[in-house]
Amino acid sequence: MTTRKPVSDRPCDHHGSSTASTLALVTAALAASAAAARYRTMRAEEENPPAGQFVEVEGVRLHYVERGSGEPLVLLHGAASMTADFLLSPLVQMAAERYRVIIFDRPGYGYSERPRSTVWGPVTQAALFEQAFRQLDIDQPIVLGHSWGALVALALGLEFPQSMKGLVLMSGYLYPTRRPEIALTKITGVPLLGDLLRYTLSPWLVRSVWGLGLKNIFAPGPVPAHFRQFPVWLSLRPLPLRTAAEEFALLNPATDSLHGRYADLEPPCVILSGDGDRVLNPEDHSARLHAELPDSDYWVIPGVGHMPHHVEPQQVMAAIDLATEKAADRS
Repeated sequence: MTTRKPVSDRPCDHHGSSTASTLALVTAALAASAAAARYRTMRAEEENPPAGQFVEVEGVRLHYVERGSGEPLVLLHGAASMTADFLLSPLVQMAAERYRVIIFDRPGYGYSERPRSTVWGPVTQAALFEQAFRQLDIDQPIVLGHSWGALVALALGLEFPQSMKGLVLMSGYLYPTRRPEIALTKITGVPLLGDLLRYTLSPWLVRSVWGLGLKNIFAPGPVPAHFRQFPVWLSLRPLPLRTAAEEFALLNPATDSLHGRYADLEPPCVILSGDGDRVLNPEDHSARLHAELPDSDYWVIPGVGHMPHHVEPQQVMAAIDLATEKAADRS
C-alpha cells in the first residue's frame, strides 16, 4: 500500500515574494541613485570650493565674495542660484572698477547655511543681511536684487531704510500671480518624503531638464557661452534643492504680505526688466511696481529675458550708477 503525503491547502505566496523582490530592486536603485548623486556633488565641491569668505550672523554661516573698492554695492541672487551667477557675468568686473562689490550666497544656496527651524521669507532674510552689513562694515550700500532676491532687497528697503542708499530691482517677482507649476515643486519640500527625493531622484530629474530651464531664462536670446561654466551640481545638492522648493512655495505668500507696503518705500529705486522675460511677465511685476512708486525709474531692455546682467551688463551698470546718483541727490 502506497502512503501519500498530505498536500497543504495553503497556496504558495508568489505575490508576497514578488512584492519583496520589487521593494528590494527599488531600494537598490534608490541607493545607487543616491551614491551617484553624492559622487557628482562631491566632485562639484572639489572643483568649485568657496570663492570668498564667511561671516556668522545670529548662528547662521553666510558665504560672501568681495571684489573692488569704493562705495558698497551688494548683489543678491535669485532662487535656485548662488554667487557664481553674478561672478560669471561681466557685471561684477565692471562694477568692481569703482564699487566695493559684495555678493552673498543667500541662506541655503552655495555655501551658506539655512537652519530648518526658521521660515526664510524675504523679511527674515533682510534682517539677517542687515546684521551682516553691520558686521562687515558695509555702510549704506546700493542693493541690487535679482528675481527672488529683489524681494529680499525690497524687504531691506521697507524694514531697514536707513541701512542702504538705494535699490536696483532686476527682473523681480514682486506681486502674487497664478503659478500652477509651483505645485510641482512642493513635494520636494515635504519632510521625510522630500528628503528622500532630494538625496536620490530629484538631482537627476532636475539635471535632465536643466538645459531647457536655461533656454527659458535666457530666451529670447541664446544661452551665453560663459554661463556654461555655472557649477550645476552645486545647485543639485540636498540643501539647495530644499531651499529652492521652499522659496518657490513662498513666492505668492511672501509677495502677498509685502506688496501692500510698497508705496511706503523710502530709498530711491531703479527698476529694470527685459521685455522678453518668459519667467515672469514684466507688466505684472516691474511695471506695476513703477506705477506704485512715482519717484522710481523703470528701464525696459528690448530683446532681453530674465538675465539682463549676463546679456546687457552695461545697462545694469547704468542702473546701478543712476541709483547711486539719485541717493546722492537725496542726501
